[in-house]
Amino acid sequence: MRDFAKLFKALSDETRIRILKVLLERECCVCEVMQALDISQSRASRNLRVLEDAGFIKSRRDGPWVVYSIAEQATSSYAAPLIELLRDSLFNEEIISQDRERLSHAVRVGPRAMHR
Repeated sequence: MRDFAKLFKALSDETRIRILKVLLERECCVCEVMQALDISQSRASRNLRVLEDAGFIKSRRDGPWVVYSIAEQATSSYAAPLIELLRDSLFNEEIISQDRERLSHAVRVGPRAMHR
């Protein structure tokens, strides 16, 4: 029951839904999520952590970056259908379109560049 509630808590925030929609487009590091959603590093990291803890996304190290992607083999049997619902939703939302457009220009930057 706790895992079920954790999934819905994770989806109860617009920023986290936007992050999931971005990650459904492609895997991203924190700096790419920041650029796509036009949010701060701390906000991106905090929300990525919530999504990973809920089992929606996974992370892996790629050189200096931690790269996030949708957890296709979700730890919770409830996460996969929710991801599919999200995959097939919100196509006409302006903010999602804007995020997708910014994502198309997002690039990975080194750790030092993020603090400037």
